Amino acid sequence: MNALYTILLLIGSNIFMTFAWYGHLKLHQMNISTNWPLIGIILFSWGIALAEYALQIPANRIGFEGNGGPFNLMQLKVIQEVISLIVFTVFTKVIFSGEALHWNHLAAFACLLLAVYFVFMKVD
Repeated sequence: MNALYTILLLIGSNIFMTFAWYGHLKLHQMNISTNWPLIGIILFSWGIALAEYALQIPANRIGFEGNGGPFNLMQLKVIQEVISLIVFTVFTKVIFSGEALHWNHLAAFACLLLAVYFVFMKVD
């Protein structure tokens, strides 16, 4: 169950992270934050990032093998990166509908799947 909890927390964390990092760009496109000073955008994003950290930290603690979880540090990081890019791709397609998905993006995802394979491969 720790693996499932870890992955669910990482998904939630990455949703907040993506909104914190890129959501302000959509607000600007919608003329909501056009006149906000940069410090306002930063504080707004930090507020969202707080929720990210509230999920990311428990995910790593629950998932880390040193705390009884199923993953070592490299595995946790690769899982997080794959989830991050999947969430970002969905976010981009839904929120920024003008962004196209090209063959090279799919090739990059294939490389990520290879990274997952290699990081979970048993080595003696």
